[in-house]
Amino acid sequence: LPLRFKVYTQTPGEVGKANVLLCHVSGFHPPQISIELLKNGQSLSGSLQTDLAFEENWQYYLTKYVSFTPTKGDNYACRVTHMGESNTYNWEPDM
Repeated sequence: LPLRFKVYTQTPGEVGKANVLLCHVSGFHPPQISIELLKNGQSLSGSLQTDLAFEENWQYYLTKYVSFTPTKGDNYACRVTHMGESNTYNWEPDM
């Protein structure tokens, strides 16, 4: 099963307004995974993650999140590394 991911914010993204950036990854196995939240390619400090959990089919899911204030012209993304493969997914603001 392919990895599923969603990069989103707690409330609709607005420049200059405090928010929470979340990256939800599901459908992965084995459970070893690395999720990084990025701003312009640099790791955002202070990010937290939920406890690793799994669905009935032994596919794991995990959410990483961080408080941030979107700024114009900056790129926010989620980098997921699983089984030696790394993929970066951009946050598409609703702005």
